[in-house]
Amino acid sequence: MATGGCERRAETHKPDASEALPARPVALPTNTESPTLAAIKQRGRLNCGVHQGLVGFAYTDNRGAWRGFDVDFCRATAAAIFGDPDAVRFVPLTAEQRFEALRDGRIDVLWRNTSWTMSRDTGGELSFAGVNYYDGQGFLVRRALNLSSAAELNGARVCVQAGSTTELNVEDYFRTRGIEYRPVVVKTEEEARQAYAREACDAFTADISALAAARTTLPNPQQHVILPDVISKEPLGPVVRGGDDQWTAVIRWTLNALILGEELGVTKANVAALERDSQDPRIRRLLGQEGEFGPSLGLPRTWARDAIAAGGNYGEIFERNLGAQSPLNLARGLNAQWSARSGGLVYGLPIR
Repeated sequence: MATGGCERRAETHKPDASEALPARPVALPTNTESPTLAAIKQRGRLNCGVHQGLVGFAYTDNRGAWRGFDVDFCRATAAAIFGDPDAVRFVPLTAEQRFEALRDGRIDVLWRNTSWTMSRDTGGELSFAGVNYYDGQGFLVRRALNLSSAAELNGARVCVQAGSTTELNVEDYFRTRGIEYRPVVVKTEEEARQAYAREACDAFTADISALAAARTTLPNPQQHVILPDVISKEPLGPVVRGGDDQWTAVIRWTLNALILGEELGVTKANVAALERDSQDPRIRRLLGQEGEFGPSLGLPRTWARDAIAAGGNYGEIFERNLGAQSPLNLARGLNAQWSARSGGLVYGLPIR
C-alpha cells in the first residue's frame, strides 16, 4: 500500500513512562494549543492504539508492516499533523487494555473498533470524536447446521468475548426471547475465533465486520455463514481522553475531511491537481487554499490535503481494506455516502 512516497516504516511501539501524557488534560481556553497535540509535536510522532490483529481493520502483513482500515486512519491523522503518514507508532491493544491505555497516556488516540455508547461517553474520561464504521452484531455458524435465524440457537454454545458490549448484547437478545444458550466466554476476540474453529462452540458472535474477517481465516470459509440477524447497533469510531476539546476536534475533523473528500470527488490521485486548479470553494477550503481551518486546529493549512494524500479519501480506504478490493468484500451498506443511490449514513460536515 502506498504511503504518500514516504519510505520510513511505521513501528509497533509501547511508549515508556517518559513518553506518557497527562492522564486527564484540563479544559482549554480558546486558541490555546491542545496539550496532547503539543506533546505529539514535541515527540515527533503519533502514538495510535489499534486492534492487535483483525483482518481488514488492523493487522501486520508478512513483512511486519501494519495494514487495515483503522491503520489508514492512524496514518491520515499523522499526515494531518506532520505531513508524513509514517510519523506514527502503532500500539496493539486488547479490548480490556484499550481504555486504560488512553487514560494513562500510552496512546494519543484509539482507532480500534470501539462502540460509542452512553456509559463510555458520559464518564468524563473518554471522548468519542465521530463514527468511521457503522456495524452491528451478528452470528457466525457452520453451514451444515442449516440455520436460517439466530432464534434457532436454542441450547447452543455461543463463543463471545468478555468485557465487551458483545457479551451484554447477546445476553439481552436471548433473554428477551426466552431462549436458553450456553455462553463460552473468552478473554479476546482471537480466542473466540480459535474456540469456534476447533468446535468448542456452535456459534461465534461479534460485530458482523469481525465475523467476516474471522471467516476468511478458517480452513474452508465457504462452510460457514453469517446469519441474517443483526442484534445491535455498533457505531465504531475513534476515542481520545476527555478534557482536551481541541485534540478531539483534530480527530473529528480529520475523519470528516476524509469523508468530505469522497463526497467532493477528491482522491489520492487527483488531490494535487485539484489543489492547484479547482475553483470549487468547497474543495478550496478543504485543501487549504481558502480560510484558516487547519491553523484553527493547531495544524498546517494543508492538513486535509495531506490526510487525503496519505491513503485516499474515506471511500478509497473502505474499498481497499473492507470492500470489493479486499478479501472481506463487504458492501458499503450503512457506510455508503448519504448521497449515494442506495443512501448510507456517512455524511460530510461542512468546512466553512
